[in-house]
Amino acid sequence: MAPDVILFGDGRDWHGRVLARAFKARGIRPLSVPLAACGFSTATRSGLAIPGLGDHVPRAALVRFVPGGSFEEVTMFLGVLHALRELGVTVWNDARAIERCVDKSTTTFFLQRAQIPTPWTWTSVGRDAAEAVAAPILATGRRLVQKPLFGAQGKGLRLISSAADLAPPEEVNGVYYLQAFVPPAQDHHRDWRLFVCAGRVVAAMIRHGSSWITNIKQGARAEAAIPSQELIDLALRSTACVGADYAGVDIIQAPGGAFLVLEVNSMPAWNGLQAVARVPIADRLVAAFLDAALGQAEAHGQEGA
Repeated sequence: MAPDVILFGDGRDWHGRVLARAFKARGIRPLSVPLAACGFSTATRSGLAIPGLGDHVPRAALVRFVPGGSFEEVTMFLGVLHALRELGVTVWNDARAIERCVDKSTTTFFLQRAQIPTPWTWTSVGRDAAEAVAAPILATGRRLVQKPLFGAQGKGLRLISSAADLAPPEEVNGVYYLQAFVPPAQDHHRDWRLFVCAGRVVAAMIRHGSSWITNIKQGARAEAAIPSQELIDLALRSTACVGADYAGVDIIQAPGGAFLVLEVNSMPAWNGLQAVARVPIADRLVAAFLDAALGQAEAHGQEGA
């Protein structure tokens, strides 16, 4: 029987293994396939070429990972996800949400549109334009953070104190994403990561940074947290405004006490969060995904699905 559930990822990392166990606990064996192996074909009735499916159209697809690559490659990967949605497949997260979150400037646009507090942010092409915008801010002694437009896990971040600190154009593919630096509200740098799934906050942590970069992959320490209702509301609104079914929402507190949403991650890692959370995150994610895709009656006992 052709599989009705697809898990897009390489299946070999920690996340792939815990997701596979969560599916297995419900009697479901998803087809695990990397998006890099997929494409389009007029030889199938669906118009897609997904190994292991043939002409079959699945009912649901959970996207754990979209690989990097050239502009053309990534466009095709997302095109496959767009096509699945057009075929009526439940896709978590679908290509629209992924596109809105992978591109930090688009995330900022949707946050501002939803009137969700976020730091001052500016994005455009060219170092000259970036210097012109940054100069009056830096002249007051304030600092900026430069982020890669498509970056993740704290890689490529720069703290900008002067125009000379700006990355060369080739390092950022010509696009400058600048955000106001938020000084620590207390005696050290920290922020919150809230994991949202199907309209609920499943787990949360405070990330204590060894420097101003608070990503776990960059050496931050995770502490389990019980978020306030204000943080929960911000995380839920942020996830909803980009159209994500699940997300990792990063929130920081400014010195005056206000909370600001930094990013919404549509393919969040949660191994650092799981290390301090009592809730089995993969299990909650898979349960909500299957309930949305198959309904409660079918979300259990689908061995071979």
